[in-house]
Amino acid sequence: QVRLVESGGGLVQAGESLRLSCAAPETIAGIHGMVWYRQAPGTQRTWVASITQAGETNYEDSVKGRFTISRDDAKNTMFLQMNRLKPEDSGVYYCNMQRSAGWSTLEYWGQGLRVTVSS
Repeated sequence: QVRLVESGGGLVQAGESLRLSCAAPETIAGIHGMVWYRQAPGTQRTWVASITQAGETNYEDSVKGRFTISRDDAKNTMFLQMNRLKPEDSGVYYCNMQRSAGWSTLEYWGQGLRVTVSS
């Protein structure tokens, strides 16, 4: 099973920044959708941000203006720049990538990165 490789999580204070990265093996071609999710303790995984192959971005309301999602298709990598972090941003962040395979859509997931923002 192909696993995306995430990096960049950690412990920071409120107001600080973190940059998350997520890389897929270069052997995987045709990735179109790229998405970040997060899961706070005791809650379900929720969508945070997404970026299409055309570069269109969307953000969950609570992170708009603070988070920026981007991608580098030459390296099969995406990023999440998180600025002005708040304690409520804490959780495990998962990256997700999708590609088409015939009539199906294949999805790949990262292992999860813990982000802790102290007040």
